[in-house]
Amino acid sequence: MTSASDAVVTAPDAVVIASDAVVTGVGLALPGARHAADLLRTTRGPAEPVDPGTLIGRRGLRYKDRATQLALCAAQDVLRSAGLLPADGEGRLTVPGDSVGVAVSSNLGNLDTVCEVASAIAVETTSRISPMALPNASSNVIASSVAMQHGLRGPNLMFCNGPTSGLDAVYWAAALVAAGRCDRMVVIGVETVNPVVEGLLGEPAERLLDGAVALVVESGPAARARGARPMAALGPYTRQGSVRAVVERVLPEGDPAPGIWFTSQEKPPALGSPGFPDAPRHDPAGVFGRADGALGVLQCAAAVGRFGTHPTGTALITTGDDTDDAVAGLLLRPAREERP
Repeated sequence: MTSASDAVVTAPDAVVIASDAVVTGVGLALPGARHAADLLRTTRGPAEPVDPGTLIGRRGLRYKDRATQLALCAAQDVLRSAGLLPADGEGRLTVPGDSVGVAVSSNLGNLDTVCEVASAIAVETTSRISPMALPNASSNVIASSVAMQHGLRGPNLMFCNGPTSGLDAVYWAAALVAAGRCDRMVVIGVETVNPVVEGLLGEPAERLLDGAVALVVESGPAARARGARPMAALGPYTRQGSVRAVVERVLPEGDPAPGIWFTSQEKPPALGSPGFPDAPRHDPAGVFGRADGALGVLQCAAAVGRFGTHPTGTALITTGDDTDDAVAGLLLRPAREERP
């Protein structure tokens, strides 16, 4: 569900293909990861938690919850990666602000703030709630904060849609671009670690994602017009009731097998299983922690990292499994560099 518009993301009966949408930037605010290729690691190494103040400076972070701070870090990184901000951090957007929208996916991002505010009201009264802290309880606080920080005046959406949320955000960002609502969208997936999230999920902190990852999804013509280098091209996307149904629609029989399958299943089908692609599997959440609403964006960024060393072969991305209310799937393709 998109809290900003109250629209419901429903499962299409057929595959939806993003029209000429490309990825032109990747941004990270993850422990131990500086580049998209780092998301392909298969072992977890020691890494310090992300310090937003070190990454982007402390100005503008006061009174912001951790999810928003992490998203702001990833947003600045992806805008620089895409050439939408100067690499040295000086100056403003290189494109009009109304040509850039924001889509954020986070299932649990500001849950701690919501619980703290609700508890304080229950124990005391609303008069004891800080007027500086209360806005952080808004369901759209992360997306709106990113937009205000960088003057992004395009569509602004916040997704909290269960296991498929991250891929849903990527798809709807591409749909908005294809519809002409804007030329490009900053798509962010973010989750945090705190006692509220640990208690809800029943997972220790070391098994949960505490970070953010971002993409710029842009129309091909807009990217070419400003001389941007595409990193990947969006292929078909679908939502279905099972992993097998998603694979059947995104990869019709007879199509080449993908070069890699990013899957969140605890026990994905073995190689050679009928009806499933014979491709190596990878789950970046196994290294960076359970990613929830950030997962689909994290997987897309990992796919971009793989294209840097494997410029041929597609990447199949699926989120959710047969026990969830839906499974989403997306095919990413390497994008050839094009210049105007």
